[in-house]
Amino acid sequence: MTDSHDHDHDHEHDHHHHHTVSYEDAIGDFRQDKDEYFRTSKGSPIPEAEREAFEGLPYFPVDANLRFDDLTLEPYAGSEPVSFEIPTSDGRLRPSQRAGVFHFPLEGEVRTLTAYTFAGGSSESLFVPFLDATSGKDTYGAGRYMDLEAEEDGTYSIDFNMAYHPSCVYDVKFSCPLTPAENRLPVRIEAGERLAADHG
Repeated sequence: MTDSHDHDHDHEHDHHHHHTVSYEDAIGDFRQDKDEYFRTSKGSPIPEAEREAFEGLPYFPVDANLRFDDLTLEPYAGSEPVSFEIPTSDGRLRPSQRAGVFHFPLEGEVRTLTAYTFAGGSSESLFVPFLDATSGKDTYGAGRYMDLEAEEDGTYSIDFNMAYHPSCVYDVKFSCPLTPAENRLPVRIEAGERLAADHG
């Protein structure tokens, strides 16, 4: 989803307004499409025997304040190696790189998340897994994911409303990268996918 925040569509002429999809509606449309994919697609991570009963993914309410636009990917300057192997849920190691870091304001402090790329993967998409104070309670203990692509001007948007659970939440046959400790946020991120109330 790339155009839900494109304010260029908000023309001053009234007759254009009915074409404008609100941010919340765009998120809702994306989630409906994802539920349909999970329910009907051969590529769904939901085990085939469970798809017919699948009623949709649970989410936190959409919170536009948990979207951060115009972010610059800054060079990684931490003490960990740029090239490393990220551990996965099935005990493997996946060659990865620290592509850079993002800084954004959240709950009165500047927070940092590191973005990664995978060897052999799309060089244009950044992988940003994170842990927060909901992890292991309301959300999966090994973290949630975001996939970021650059805007036309080279900046990025971190939108926690688009945070999703890895496929291994639904079926252990999937190999999912585990979130590095450097991407642990000490606050609750109540946006994006959550676990069902009756999980576990």
